[in-house]
Amino acid sequence: MFRARTHVAPEHTTHQTDPMTETESNAYDVVVIGGGPVGENVADRTRAAGLTTAVVESELLGGECSYWACMPSKALLRPVIAQADARRLPGLAQAVRGPLDTPAVLARRDDFTSHWKDDGQVAWLEGTGADLYRGQGRLAGPRTVTVTAPDGTVTTLTARHAVVVSTGTRAQLPDLPGLADVKPWTSREATSAKAAPGRLIVVGGGVVATEMATAWQALGSRVTLLVRGKGLLNRMEPFAGELVAEALGEAGVEVRTGTSVESVTRDNGTVVAVTSAGDRIEADEILFATGRAPRTEDLGLETVGLEAGSWLDVDDSLRVTGTDWLYAVGDVNHRALLTHQGKYQARVAGAAIAARAAGSPLRDEPWGAHAATADHDAVPQVVFTDPEAAAVGLSLAEAEQAGHRVRAVDVEFSSVAGAGLYGEGYKGRARMVVDLEDEIVRGVTFVGPGVGELIHSATVAVAGRVPVGRLWHAVPSYPTLSEVWLRLLEAYRDN
Repeated sequence: MFRARTHVAPEHTTHQTDPMTETESNAYDVVVIGGGPVGENVADRTRAAGLTTAVVESELLGGECSYWACMPSKALLRPVIAQADARRLPGLAQAVRGPLDTPAVLARRDDFTSHWKDDGQVAWLEGTGADLYRGQGRLAGPRTVTVTAPDGTVTTLTARHAVVVSTGTRAQLPDLPGLADVKPWTSREATSAKAAPGRLIVVGGGVVATEMATAWQALGSRVTLLVRGKGLLNRMEPFAGELVAEALGEAGVEVRTGTSVESVTRDNGTVVAVTSAGDRIEADEILFATGRAPRTEDLGLETVGLEAGSWLDVDDSLRVTGTDWLYAVGDVNHRALLTHQGKYQARVAGAAIAARAAGSPLRDEPWGAHAATADHDAVPQVVFTDPEAAAVGLSLAEAEQAGHRVRAVDVEFSSVAGAGLYGEGYKGRARMVVDLEDEIVRGVTFVGPGVGELIHSATVAVAGRVPVGRLWHAVPSYPTLSEVWLRLLEAYRDN
């Protein structure tokens, strides 16, 4: 058997293990296709349970999050947010009036991506005892995976208990004539760019669009944000998008809502976008942040009766519907396109695979050890704009659509002493959605500087189904932003 040990596919080399027959050397208890953080977590859990595990990865071990999403984007954003916070503090504001040192910010970003090398990730995986195969993994029938290495060598792996698909998603570009010739940015280019473009068009109104508009505007670009819908962050409470849009405008971003791109061309390096209103906008680069598609088009799904390029439907133990051996974790199952939620699913799936392999009872009841119940009721998310937007559970509209009898209470962070101490002119809002039948919290949304660190308290309340009456006894420390909980409970009691 051959195990790939180098970190960059073009430099692919192999290490030969002890001679064995092909069937013996390539048989595992579990085969994981996709070595991002989700696939790594599955492998960690199955190895901890004593199951032999192979991980197949076609790019860098560590996946999208480590190199082109979570880590580089937050490394870009952290100095932006820190500067914004400092500018709210008399005595410090004058010292940070100048522009950010963009090359230094980009250099720190490069450090957080390990300069797009995965040596550390490989060392970690090897430490778990899992085997790594470099190349394109494809299903070739039940419990069978072929791996095509960069040099064309094909290796066949078989799984005694489970094959796990954790291939994630890719950026989805709109169907615009000639778009490929323009060479637009996707999230990958936006998080790995070596310099700030002078002018940047961002198309989209979601997390990637708002975060990248925030980052590149602060790093020296003149940003125009084109949003097809009525506002930003439409998966959150409406006031979240409103407050973020207002702040982006104050920072210098031109935000145009109700605007779609009808055509885009590049002439002598300049991008020209024509909008639905007939406006021509020129820029040096254009970023399309308009959705994600599953990376399943070249996965061999058709060999097991599934549709190539489709999302993979799963039950709460993350097993693909209609199979007893195939699992799908992370973005590819379309339950919650968030790294932390995918890692949660990976822990659940790993435990379920181990239990089934051992013939142990499956605890797949809601909130059981083998059920990813939080995917339905308690998904947290933070948008790292300025102000930050953070939410968990159901919005008011989602709760009502689900048939719950609920009431929402809103408070302004200006009512919290900790907000004034955090910075002058602190602006933010909080909403708590309470189920009137069970007297539990169904959802919470915070918008304001620094609220990302508040959201786990709300996640515990929602996932734990903590009665509102008990929350009165969870006393927030004074004077912190967490006192917003007391104000929310008071607003609920008084209304």
